[in-house]
Amino acid sequence: MILAIDQGTSGTAALVVAPDATVVGQGRVPIAAHHPRPGWVEQDAAEIRRSVQRAVQLALADAGDPPLAAVGLTNQRETAVAWDAVSGRPLAPAIVWQDRRTAPRCEALRTAGWGACIESLTGLTVDPYFSATAYEWMLANHDPVRDAAARGNLRLGTVDAWALWNLTGGAHVTDVSNASRTMLMDLGTQAWCDELLELFGVPRQALPTIVDSAGEIARTAEGSGIAPGVPITGLAGDQQAALFGHLAHAPGDTKVTYGTGGFLLQVAGEERPADVEGLLTTVAWRREHRVTFAREGSVFVAGALIQWLRDGLGLIAEAGECEVRARRVPDAAGAVIVPAFAGLGTPNWDPRARGVIVGLTAGVTADHLCRAALEAIAHQIADVLDVMDPSDAPLRVDGGAAASDLLLELQAAIAGRPVIRPAQLETTALGAAYLAGLAAGVWGSAEEIRRHRPPDRVIEPCGDLGAVSRDMWRAAVDRARRWAPDA
Repeated sequence: MILAIDQGTSGTAALVVAPDATVVGQGRVPIAAHHPRPGWVEQDAAEIRRSVQRAVQLALADAGDPPLAAVGLTNQRETAVAWDAVSGRPLAPAIVWQDRRTAPRCEALRTAGWGACIESLTGLTVDPYFSATAYEWMLANHDPVRDAAARGNLRLGTVDAWALWNLTGGAHVTDVSNASRTMLMDLGTQAWCDELLELFGVPRQALPTIVDSAGEIARTAEGSGIAPGVPITGLAGDQQAALFGHLAHAPGDTKVTYGTGGFLLQVAGEERPADVEGLLTTVAWRREHRVTFAREGSVFVAGALIQWLRDGLGLIAEAGECEVRARRVPDAAGAVIVPAFAGLGTPNWDPRARGVIVGLTAGVTADHLCRAALEAIAHQIADVLDVMDPSDAPLRVDGGAAASDLLLELQAAIAGRPVIRPAQLETTALGAAYLAGLAAGVWGSAEEIRRHRPPDRVIEPCGDLGAVSRDMWRAAVDRARRWAPDA
C-alpha cells in the first residue's frame, strides 16, 4: 500500500492507495486560516503539523493499518513557514500564499527594475504570491525569526519542508517543484540563486536541500504517526501533483484544479519554454534527474468563493447547495461577481484588485448570486486559457468544486472546449501516490496505472446556459482592478 498525504490550504487529506490504484482508506482534517488585517492570511504551523498526523491516523485506521511500501506527500505551495532547528517549534505564523502584505515591496522591486531579472531567473512574476518576500518579511518583523537566524538555528521552507521535517525527525528537504515557487530558485540550474538570496536577505543555511520529486527522499521517524523507516518517495507541490495524477504527461496536456484557488498547468516538455506574458514558467516535476517544465496560470479564488457564500454571507448552508440554488434560475439576472479577495492572478497580476459585485438590481436574489459565483469561477479559468492555450483542446479537471455538474457545464460553454472529469476527484493526492509508487516499484509505468483507472466523464460544450458574455465579464474585472491603493 501507498500512503498519500495532501496538505492543502483548507485542510489535510490522507489516502491509502492499493496496488490496483484504488483508494482503500482515507482521512480528512480541516485547518483554519486567520485574517489579522485586511489582505493578510496566516495559518498556525503547529495546527498544520497536527492535521497531518491526525489525517494519517484516520486513513491508516480506515484501511485496517496495512503495511506501507512508500509515502507520497503533496502540499499547498508558496506558504512560508519559519521554525527553530533545535526545538522544532514554529517561530511565527505561517504566511499563506494568498497573503498580500508584501505587495508594496513587490511594487518597489518592479519599479527598481528587478521584474525582468527575477522573471528570467525564476520564471515567475514579482508578486506576494511567492515565498521570497514572505521570508524577508518574517526576518524583518519577527524577533524570534531574526534571533534564530543569528544563532544559525533558523529553518525556512514551504509546507512540504515543514511536514517532512516532522515526519522524518529533522530532514530538511524540498523538491524542485516546490522550490520553483519560492522566487529564490534559478530555473536553469534548479539551485538556490545567490543573487536572489542576497536581494531578499534569506540565509542559504536556513533553506532546505532541493531534491527530485520521485526517489527515496527520506524515511519516516518514530513519533510521526507512521511506522518508522517507511521510505518517502514522492514529493511535489499540489498543482504539479494534480497534473501528474491525471497522467497528463505529454506536452500540451492541460489541467485545472478547482480548489481554494483555480490553477491551470500545461505540460511544456523537458526544455524550458519561452516565457508568455501573464503566465508563469515552473517545474512540473523532476524524476531520475530529468526535469519536466510546465506553464501555469493562477486564479486566487475559486472554491473559496463558494466558501464565502456559505461562511461569509450565509446564503447557503453547505457547498453543494450552491449548485442547487443556481439551477433554480436560468441566468444570474445580470449580476457579475469578481472575487478578487486576494488580488488578481493570471493574466492581470494585480495585488491591488479587490472583489466587486456589479449589475445588481432589486430582482437579484440569492439564487442569482449562486449562479454568478459559478460563472465567475468559469470566466476566471477561461481568462487563463485565453493566454495559455486559445485552442479548443480538452481541459482535464479535478478538485472539490469539480463535483458540480453545472460548474463544468458552464466551464465547457464559456471556454468553448470539452471538459474531462475523472471518476476519482482526489487527483492531487493520487498524483503524490503515483509519484511515490512509481519510484518504489509498486507500478512499472504510468500506462500500468492508467489501465486500473475507471473511465473519465467528458462534458461537451453545448447550448446557451445564459452566462454573462466575456465582454461583460471583462468590464466587471476592470472595475475591480487597483481598488486598494495602499495594499
